[in-house]
Amino acid sequence: MADFVDRRYAAVQSMAQQNLISPDQPAVGIVDLEAIRDQIESLNWAFASIPDTMHMVACKSVTLVPLLRFLADQGMGCEVASPGEFAMAEAAGFPADRIVLDSPAKTLAEIRHCLTVGAAMNIDSYQEMARVERLREEIDTASVIGVRVNPVVGSGSIGEMSTATTTTKFGIPLIDEASREELVDAIAARPWITQLHVHSGSQGIPLELAAEGISRIVALAESVNEKVGRQQIVRLDIGGGLSVNFTSDEITPTYHDYADVIEKTAPELFSGKYTVLTEFGRSLLAKAGSIATIIEYTKKVGQRDFAIGHAGAQTATRTVFMPKSWPLRVSAFQGDGTPSRTENRIQDLAGPCCFSGDMIGREYVIPELAPGDIALIHDTGAYYFSTPFAYNALPRIPVYAYTVDDAGEVTWTTIRRQQTIAEILAEAGEDVRLEVPAPAGS
Repeated sequence: MADFVDRRYAAVQSMAQQNLISPDQPAVGIVDLEAIRDQIESLNWAFASIPDTMHMVACKSVTLVPLLRFLADQGMGCEVASPGEFAMAEAAGFPADRIVLDSPAKTLAEIRHCLTVGAAMNIDSYQEMARVERLREEIDTASVIGVRVNPVVGSGSIGEMSTATTTTKFGIPLIDEASREELVDAIAARPWITQLHVHSGSQGIPLELAAEGISRIVALAESVNEKVGRQQIVRLDIGGGLSVNFTSDEITPTYHDYADVIEKTAPELFSGKYTVLTEFGRSLLAKAGSIATIIEYTKKVGQRDFAIGHAGAQTATRTVFMPKSWPLRVSAFQGDGTPSRTENRIQDLAGPCCFSGDMIGREYVIPELAPGDIALIHDTGAYYFSTPFAYNALPRIPVYAYTVDDAGEVTWTTIRRQQTIAEILAEAGEDVRLEVPAPAGS
């Protein structure tokens, strides 16, 4: 079945029939592997005119080893930003030379491991540059070393997600000509720095603004190469951050849209002079994933109608706390997984967490949800499964991958099972007993 909307409908019905969603497992994440593969194909095609590219997935968007392994099998690399993410990338089978370490707070141990195994790294500050320089004297490394640059091109519509302003913690900033010259001199003095990195895109960032950030590191690379009289900078890591359309099933903007804007703004990137890396996450995965939740109760409070389910802040943290920036669509299904045929009603979809703001969304105009029905929450394939919020000691939800054949048959693979109560207790220190020593002389 070619259409991912049709595949999603088939998956919901199959999930209900096979009891993957049940009273014992009332909230479930599902991922369409073919939708991910299609996005990878689109990404490869969009940048095909660049002779040498490496497309990395941002591990933070998908901290699930089976999915990372699937992405590695599709030829992706992996961008990591912590020891846990690095370990996941290695466990998933990404070769060291297809891993890049980014983080504004890398420890000595992280840097040492990266240099020892030969993964790439982007330096985030002058202090870190000095630390890497010292460690390189101890370690014979094959690592490609880069510098993350903050091009200071400005903010998008979500300030908290903007990474190219004077208020962001990331990278070495190009605030003025003096700061630019300082950075050129520092890189030129260290011939082992052969890569520049920028991540000026993110949700809410216009394509033109992100492309302008990329243009500035291309110009910076040219300046470094000119200063040393050779091509010292050979790789440009342009990050990711392509926005996702959360208002419909349409994939917009596309990777082709982005590549077209970049080529107009920074044509040198497509010249073949540089190896180009990307680090997409949300745009690769978001539309491939959904969260299904059983509706436990409905109630009327004044003029508002509530449907209360089991997916809330514990899995949709950003949406609950920043609903205007991260809105999610919802569809209504009957308990057997077939689309609901009831009349439309304005309802709020609430989660299980014990605070009033735990809302997936308000004023959905959808077929009326009743206890036992299934609410399907769209576009959750990135971050929603990998950034759980442990409020109320709710279990991490299970996640399943699915494929659908030409006959409409759905095949399921468990990515992550539901967390058990025993695991929650162990994580909470169940076996630890605290004691206060008796006062002396008592």
